[in-house]
Amino acid sequence: MNSPKHLAKIAGLLYLGVGITGGFAEGFVEPRMYVAGDAATTAGNVVANAGLVRLGVVSDLVDQTLFIFLALTLYALLKHVHQSAARAMVVLVAVAAAICALSAVFEFAGLRVATGAIDLSALGADGSNGIVLLLLDTQHYGLLIGQIFFGLWLVPLGYLTLNSGWFPKALSIVLVVAGTCYLVDMLTKFLVPDIGQLFSRLVTSPCIVAEIWILGYLLFVGVRTTKTVQPEEGVLTDA
Repeated sequence: MNSPKHLAKIAGLLYLGVGITGGFAEGFVEPRMYVAGDAATTAGNVVANAGLVRLGVVSDLVDQTLFIFLALTLYALLKHVHQSAARAMVVLVAVAAAICALSAVFEFAGLRVATGAIDLSALGADGSNGIVLLLLDTQHYGLLIGQIFFGLWLVPLGYLTLNSGWFPKALSIVLVVAGTCYLVDMLTKFLVPDIGQLFSRLVTSPCIVAEIWILGYLLFVGVRTTKTVQPEEGVLTDA
């Protein structure tokens, strides 16, 4: 009942919401609270910015909710191209969202320990600060594990956009490349953390380009409906 352009615009708005809430929670709040290997500084950051941490946790949960609805909207838009690929895209998003939402719980638990809502005074200041660091460390690496699926979902999305005939071919290729780059970034941070941190911005540059491009295209262009595809096939025919 919804036209492709209408669905694409809805997807664009949802993608924008994902970008804003996720960027705030994971790109602004989390890096300002968590200092790897420094328990006292991490705990001090959390205590000094308790309200910001609470806002970050809520923003993260909203982000994952919007991410699920984004995948469902894109499924409705692109399932005619290849239903199995569209289903895989939704499943990958659901797994990524579940991992990232669960990771936010550890950030909130770290806040409760740091502010004394959970009394760990028996461990002393150093012990309490160490627990805060452990909880935020768990959140940090939980988000990194979620990046596996956050990268993988871009591969079926790239395939679907390519075979739909509704999007620029270059955009579809960049989406697949971005998915690969997310995985490379995650692996280097786990296997060779010093190198991973150093080259993270370089490796994830295609990811930024791809996601801004698809967001902008959905939001401002929608889709090019001059071509359609046969269900479950990648054969383009004139509309």
